[in-house]
Amino acid sequence: MVQGGFWAVSSGKISFRADGRWYSDDEPINNPRIAKLFSKCLSQGEDGRWQIAMADERAFVEIEDTPWVVTSASTAADAGWTLHLNDDTEESLDPSTLVSGAGHVLYATVKGGRYPARFLRPAYYQLAAAFQDDDGHVVLPSRGQRYTIASRA
Repeated sequence: MVQGGFWAVSSGKISFRADGRWYSDDEPINNPRIAKLFSKCLSQGEDGRWQIAMADERAFVEIEDTPWVVTSASTAADAGWTLHLNDDTEESLDPSTLVSGAGHVLYATVKGGRYPARFLRPAYYQLAAAFQDDDGHVVLPSRGQRYTIASRA
């Protein structure tokens, strides 16, 4: 039986960077299927290290900023926001977890509230279209409430 094997990525270092892309020895992995597979197979070990795990094979990876990124955001009439992540999962946004970081990068908590996810620009702009100003603070109206976006910069 053919296995996915990490031998195809002849690398001493696999990393996931803040730009939402996978890299092998500082070269971008341009095959979208491999990138999606890596994101789907990403897990954190008990020792805190990140790894891609497929069957009996493991490859440790370096995470530059967040382990997942928000690739797009959508909303339906008063149903709240849905986040679409780079591992092909969708999650309801908990607006209370939104934080603006350095350079106005937006983050939310995902995966059951366990991990931060960085918004890529397209997702940021989709959400930002709904932002409102409240006396100098940015707020997101959602499901009949208004959520102030915290700043950690």
